[in-house]
Amino acid sequence: MSELAVAQRMGPLDGRAFARDGVSLTPAAAATRLSLRVRDEAQAEAKKLLGFALPQKPKSSAAKGDVHCLWIGPDEWLVIAADGSPLLDKFARAGNAKLSAVDVSHRNTAILIEGAKAVDTLNSGCPQDLSLAAFPVGAASRTLLGKSEIILYRSGETAFRVECWRSFSDYVWTYLVDAARSA
Repeated sequence: MSELAVAQRMGPLDGRAFARDGVSLTPAAAATRLSLRVRDEAQAEAKKLLGFALPQKPKSSAAKGDVHCLWIGPDEWLVIAADGSPLLDKFARAGNAKLSAVDVSHRNTAILIEGAKAVDTLNSGCPQDLSLAAFPVGAASRTLLGKSEIILYRSGETAFRVECWRSFSDYVWTYLVDAARSA
């Protein structure tokens, strides 16, 4: 009898780790990611499918369980859920022409940054004010880190998630490690 081989998704940063006084970097686990575009008249449908209302203000997010929804623009959100989440299928079955859910799980990857020096590390290349008053827990925005576009999500007082395209992930990782060494 032959054995059935099961393919495992490999992340571009798998096997990497960095820790120094006050900051650690870890590749995030694989996740389901949806680029969600929703017209005003489809907000109720999106709420029904997600189980919670979409955040409506700039730099905001909403979450329920392991599903996080980040406000990216006036009609654009990034939804991050556990790997293998059925969310995309739910949106596809809904068939609503007033909303669009596109699977970007393989396009993006993420780096988790934690520790007392996380803000200093990020501010070495991110132009935003990341103080708790200006960028509180739950804040999210599309921004720059060095020369790369990222989506930054503050998951705790000293914890962040940096979403970036896989093709830029080595640059973003190296940039953050260099910045952490200087923080």
